Amino acid sequence: MLTTLKAIFSLLSAKFRKKKSKPLSIITPKPAHVAVIMDGNGRWANSQGLSRVAGHKRGVEAVKNLIKGCLHHEISYLTIFAFSSENWNRPETEVNALMDLLMGALENQTSKLDENGIKLRLIGDLSRFDSRIQRLAAESMTATQNNSSLTLNVAINYGGRWDLLQATKSIVGKIRSGELQEADLNEDTISAELSTAGQPDPDFFIRTSGEYRISNFMLWQAAYSEFYFTDVLWPDFDESAFTGALMKFTNRDRRFGNAVDKVDEKSA
Repeated sequence: MLTTLKAIFSLLSAKFRKKKSKPLSIITPKPAHVAVIMDGNGRWANSQGLSRVAGHKRGVEAVKNLIKGCLHHEISYLTIFAFSSENWNRPETEVNALMDLLMGALENQTSKLDENGIKLRLIGDLSRFDSRIQRLAAESMTATQNNSSLTLNVAINYGGRWDLLQATKSIVGKIRSGELQEADLNEDTISAELSTAGQPDPDFFIRTSGEYRISNFMLWQAAYSEFYFTDVLWPDFDESAFTGALMKFTNRDRRFGNAVDKVDEKSA
């Protein structure tokens, strides 16, 4: 799950737009929003006799292929889990290195985001980062806010419980100020206060590396997501693996609580 921030942003230096000669996507129906827990970098590296850092570096290509796949299949929203609120418990040296990489990426890669038509959004509690990172993050998001090829949500210092808590606090504040009436509260009210406000909920949720949990990721938003778990470790999750996952999505029967009787009453 913890792919390096350098990996996330350095991939944006490549041109991800579809080539005109590339065949159109045959995926239908396709998800509008894909959420991904990118897990297995460390295990992949260890299986190769390499350090965890080497695994994160190898994850660069997997992230690049994922973005290429989203652009090719015309998926509008992609959310990747880069650093959870629990990841602060990782070794201090690793966390410090990630913070340095984040700062460097924000300084150097914003123009590449803009060139590729990708809208960047950092979602999570940014208050824990120093003021320079917060400023650079705000500048990067502002610079790319009008792009429309793909909205890339990078979840950093993010947790689903945190997202619900901050939404609740905001709603309580609006009720106290009279801006919102308690009687008017509904699911849309909560969704409008989450970090993904204004975006469709992820309809397809992918986790690599053989783990079968969502690890406090997008708890509210994933209520009706279709889940896809694969044993493939993140560095090996290439564009073909992503297309294969999308094909599984096309075969899902999404009823949202409804049911259709497939047996004719007259023949029963």
